[in-house]
Amino acid sequence: MMIWWVLLISALVFSAWYLGYQARQNHHDALKLNLPRDYLVGLNFLLNEEPDKAVDVFIKMLEVDSNTVETHLAVGKLFRRRGEVDRAIRIHQNLIARPQLDKTYREQSLYELGQDYMSAGVLDRAERIFLDVVGVKEYSVPALRALLDIYQQEKAWESAIQTAQKLELSTKINKQPIIAHYYCELAEQAMAKGQHEQVSQYLKQAIDTDANCVRASLLQARFDMKNNDYKTALRSLKRIKNQNPDYLSEAIEDLASCYEGLEDEEKLVSYLMQILDEHPHVPVVLILSERIRKRKGDKVAAKYVADYVRRYPSLHGLHLFINLYMSSAEGRAREDLTILHNLTKKLLSDRPDYQCVSCGFSGKSLHWQCPGCKQWSSVKPVHCLEG
Repeated sequence: MMIWWVLLISALVFSAWYLGYQARQNHHDALKLNLPRDYLVGLNFLLNEEPDKAVDVFIKMLEVDSNTVETHLAVGKLFRRRGEVDRAIRIHQNLIARPQLDKTYREQSLYELGQDYMSAGVLDRAERIFLDVVGVKEYSVPALRALLDIYQQEKAWESAIQTAQKLELSTKINKQPIIAHYYCELAEQAMAKGQHEQVSQYLKQAIDTDANCVRASLLQARFDMKNNDYKTALRSLKRIKNQNPDYLSEAIEDLASCYEGLEDEEKLVSYLMQILDEHPHVPVVLILSERIRKRKGDKVAAKYVADYVRRYPSLHGLHLFINLYMSSAEGRAREDLTILHNLTKKLLSDRPDYQCVSCGFSGKSLHWQCPGCKQWSSVKPVHCLEG
C-alpha cells in the first residue's frame, strides 16, 4: 500500500515538473526530455523499498511556482489524510514562506495549515490561523466551523457562543439549540464553583435562547431542589413533557422527589397517570407501580404493570412485571420466575441505556453531546427508541 502511495506522489511530482519544463522550453526542445537527477534518485529509493526517503526527495525537487502550487496543495492534503501531519505542515509552511506566492494560494495554504494543526491536536496554533483566515470570504464559514470545533474541545464556552452566533449569521442555519447547551455547560461550571447567581443567569439565558432546552429545565429543577424550592422545581420538570417527551424518564425520579418533599403523593400519582396516558414509558410505570404497591399491595401493582406490558411490550416492562410477581409467588412458581428474572436482568445489563439517533453510539450514561458524531441532543434513552 505504501508503494502505491509513493508512486502516486512521484506521478504528481513528475506531472508538475513536466509542466514547468514545457513552460521553459519550446516544443522542439521539450521532445529532448532529460529527467532530473533528483527524480531518478527518488525512484532508486522506491525500488530499494525505502519509500519514506523517496517521498522526501520528490517533495524537495518540487519547485514552487504557478504551475506546481496545486500539486503542493494536493500532496499536502494526501499526507494529512494518511495521518502524516508533520509532512503536510512542512509543505504548507513552505508554500506560505514564498513571498511571490499569489494571494489566493497563500490564503488557501494558510487554511490548509490550520487543518494540519487541527489534525495534529495543536489547537492553539490552529485557532490563531483560523482567526486570521475567518475574514477571507471564501474560508469564512469553514474557518468558523473549525473554530467552533476547537472551542468545544477546549470547553471555551463563551468563545463557542460568540462563534456559533457568527456562524448562524453567515449560514442562516439555526444554532440556538446548540448555543443553549453552551449556556448549560457554563451553568454546570458555575454550579461546581458554588457561583449561584451565575448559575441562575446562565440557565435563564439557555431557556431564552431555546425554549425547548430539556437540559436547562433539568438543571434548573435540580438547582431549585438543592434549595428545597420544590414548587419552582416542579414547574421546570413539567415543562419537559412539552419540550421533548423522549427525555421524560430523566425527570421522573426528580418529579417523585419534589412531590415527596411537598408531601403530596396523591398529586404525584395523578400526574404520573396523566403522563402515562400521553407518553407510555417504562420509567413512569416503575415509579407509578411502586406507589400503587405501597397503597394497594403487590398483586394490584403487578396487575397494573401486566396491563401496561400487554399494550406496550418491551424487555424493560417484562423485567418489571416479573420482579413484582416474584414478591407474591411461592414454591415452584417463584423458582421459575427467578430464572426469568435473572435472564431478563442479564439481557438488560448487556444492553445500552442510551443511543445516538445520528451515528448509533451507545452507552450506559446520557451524553448531551454524542462522543461519536459530536451532535448535540442526539443521544436518547433506549426505552423511548423502542417505543
